[in-house]
Amino acid sequence: MDDVDFDKLFAGFAQLKVAVIGDVMLDTYWWGKVERISPEAPVPVVTLTSKDNRLGGAANVALNLKAFNTMVTMFSVIGEDEDGKLLLKRFEQEGIDVSGLIKSAGRITTNKSRIMSRNQQMLRLDTEITHDLNNEEEAKLISAVSEYVLHEKPQLLIFEDYNKGVLTENIINSVIQICRDNKVITTVDPKNKNFFAYKGVAIFKPNLKEVKEALGLRSNAINFEYLQEIHQSLARHLQHQISLITLSEKGIFYHKETAAAIIPSHIRNISDVSGAGDTVISVASLVYAATGNVALMAEIANIAGGLVCEEVGTVAISKDRLLEECKLLLK
Repeated sequence: MDDVDFDKLFAGFAQLKVAVIGDVMLDTYWWGKVERISPEAPVPVVTLTSKDNRLGGAANVALNLKAFNTMVTMFSVIGEDEDGKLLLKRFEQEGIDVSGLIKSAGRITTNKSRIMSRNQQMLRLDTEITHDLNNEEEAKLISAVSEYVLHEKPQLLIFEDYNKGVLTENIINSVIQICRDNKVITTVDPKNKNFFAYKGVAIFKPNLKEVKEALGLRSNAINFEYLQEIHQSLARHLQHQISLITLSEKGIFYHKETAAAIIPSHIRNISDVSGAGDTVISVASLVYAATGNVALMAEIANIAGGLVCEEVGTVAISKDRLLEECKLLLK
């Protein structure tokens, strides 16, 4: 890919307007030390030393986009609670537009609290509601997206589904239609509940485990022919344009029309896979919206997913480090 000007490509991301819709959450990290076992039960005693609130779920997708200076707007429904206030504060600190965030007294804000010691997760506590939005919440969210698309004319909208109830079938169908009517590229990182609801999107990005479960496949094979068959099966359900399937340590597979390949992963010191899928869909969507080049999209997203796995916890990609790695690995 010697003809790609990566500096120009990365600088151009700042010109893109992008919407993210899906399940936002607060990722809370409690950091501490383990020096003894509890006398009350055979469990470690963690002496807490610090606390860190991070943007998680669909909010982490928005954060990854913001790392490229992209103009990003977040759409979701959160609770009228303290975690919601903390989430809004983090969005504000990162400069992410939250005009599409709707507060509801009938929901609570999802919070995943992790107890960490020596960069290892000791325990996770989840606070959440997972039932679907009600009719009023759906109507407000669809209206907010419609208004944004009509007035801001974004190039791209990303669905980030964590099965927490924001992306109902009605929301998915309505937003895809709004985007189709206004020529907005749609991409999705799906979960199992509404896996086959995202009909007609440009990019469909599951991981291999998710797609095998959805299609009822049991083979452990990871080869080009098998992945091509998976794409064809997905296409029959979704009529989408591009399959982008992450293969964990094996890399990433893409398929669009006659263009298809497995891109091997690059050797990394893996610390934590949290949020890697968020980074992959963010970077892939941006590159495709900017260039329309599916091979380049997959190559850069593959590098980005590996880079964030070197960090502990949910973090956004470093634009400068990704740029440096692209110049090094994709020459």
